[in-house]
Amino acid sequence: MQAEAVIRALGALAQEHRLATFRLLVQAGSDGMAAGALAEAVGLPASSMSFHLAQLSHAGLVTQRRQSRSIIYTADYAAMGALMGYLTENCCGGASCAPGATAEERNVA
Repeated sequence: MQAEAVIRALGALAQEHRLATFRLLVQAGSDGMAAGALAEAVGLPASSMSFHLAQLSHAGLVTQRRQSRSIIYTADYAAMGALMGYLTENCCGGASCAPGATAEERNVA
């Protein structure tokens, strides 16, 4: 993942309603959620939700599809995985940093 895309994704998530929306979409799985249901769950007017969904979409974090008269939004799990991979690429200098790891496992003297 390129730094520009990472900055765009983190910028999109650095807002309370967008972060809550993205978390709801992650929980919804591949079924996704309609924009109206997202707005209701987050407690926003539909017009505000449209703005936030556009920001998440522009950042590459969500996809959309038409289903009858609704637009269904889904978290882009590949993009989420790439973002997480970028953030943890050099985690702990290559040593295990799992919770409960011993000092030897972390290569700490």
